[in-house]
Amino acid sequence: MGIMQIEERNVDHQGRVSLPSKWRKKHLGENGRVTITQKGDEIIITPLKITKFSDLFDTVEVDLKSDLSEWDKVKKELLTGEVE
Repeated sequence: MGIMQIEERNVDHQGRVSLPSKWRKKHLGENGRVTITQKGDEIIITPLKITKFSDLFDTVEVDLKSDLSEWDKVKKELLTGEVE
């Protein structure tokens, strides 16, 4: 899990807090987006992981009879199980 690191920071009058640059580089990368969750008395900041649609290719296997070049037929088969 790793060593816990703690930094004390001020929150400005607009509610902003800055994250240490090494944390941003390590956990946020180019994205720079986070989710903020309140859980009891805790505020949890979590890096938002963006998945590219193309990363999902070949992650699910389906048995299709439809020609993949005809998306409307593929969609119908996936939704209803019917083949034209």
